[in-house]
Amino acid sequence: MMENQNQKTQSWLEKATPFIAILSLQLGYAVMDVLSKAALNKGMSNYVFVVYRHAIAFIVITPFALYFDKKVRPKMTISIFIKIAALSLLEPVIDQNLYFLGMKYTTATFAAAMSNMLPAITFILASILRLEKIKIKSIRSQAKILGTIATVAGAMVMTLVKGPILLETFGGKSHIHHSGGTNSNQHTILGSVLITIGCFSWACFFNLQAITLEAYPAALSLSSWICLLGTIEGAAVASIMEWGRPSVWSIKWDMRLLSTLYTGIFCSGLAYYLQGVVMKARGPVFVTTFSPLCMVIVAIMGYFLLAEQMFLGRVIGAFIICLGLYLVVWGKSKDCNNPSNPIIGDSVLPTKQTTGENCA
Repeated sequence: MMENQNQKTQSWLEKATPFIAILSLQLGYAVMDVLSKAALNKGMSNYVFVVYRHAIAFIVITPFALYFDKKVRPKMTISIFIKIAALSLLEPVIDQNLYFLGMKYTTATFAAAMSNMLPAITFILASILRLEKIKIKSIRSQAKILGTIATVAGAMVMTLVKGPILLETFGGKSHIHHSGGTNSNQHTILGSVLITIGCFSWACFFNLQAITLEAYPAALSLSSWICLLGTIEGAAVASIMEWGRPSVWSIKWDMRLLSTLYTGIFCSGLAYYLQGVVMKARGPVFVTTFSPLCMVIVAIMGYFLLAEQMFLGRVIGAFIICLGLYLVVWGKSKDCNNPSNPIIGDSVLPTKQTTGENCA
């Protein structure tokens, strides 16, 4: 009896672990958005911020990778190195620089809400690359297609429709300065475009990370390599973009240092590792499922800590994005519940992981 109880407990923990890991990641990302926005508001360069963030992540995670991965780390090949170099360019350099630059033009809440397009973009890319098969007559496929359209539509509503203010800034003082209505709208559109491109790059990163983990299953070492190459590539980009401004590389004991340390340790090094571990069991789509939770946390924290206003148009757009996201997730879950005749599967994973036994 005791043995059966222990087995049930162990089975429950195994099923719950991916959810706990991803929920923890979303909380970590929410704190990251608020801290990063505060650092950017203080004048920190987003290009320099990305470089320092991954340098810290590399320093912290490498000792663990050297110790824990020494028995599972395969030999480095040219093919694997090229994949890792591409990974370090897609997320640490392209996605993060565009995301934080877009955040500069908008708000932390807006950036978090726009990032909810990530699951839909991942789905579109997988369909184009034939990693996901679609059967138009199936309700499951229809839900995923409709959800994808709704997600994009919600992002457009957030971008183009502002509407009346639902909640004024907490404390009556806004940290966001606009020089005029037209200029503000232009900044919002530019910020949304930058964040969208960043999400596209992030979606590519998730799919390529899942593929790379099959050839290089040492998750900690892979995270270390991504952070190292991301630091080098990011430093090259920052040197070009901030040419002639050596002062931007200085950092003081203030919010900029706190934000850099936090995001480096928790949102780069640890996040890459946890994403990889969960991805090997559940696939890349599962990792992006809980994005709306981050948006909700950021909206609450941004209102109280960053004095951000909440507008009706953005709330409506965020709701549409969430609705579209969960239509996609519902369709995915139905695929998992019908393993004998799956319409689509996470083809970037081994065949044994597409049968539905590892589905949420």
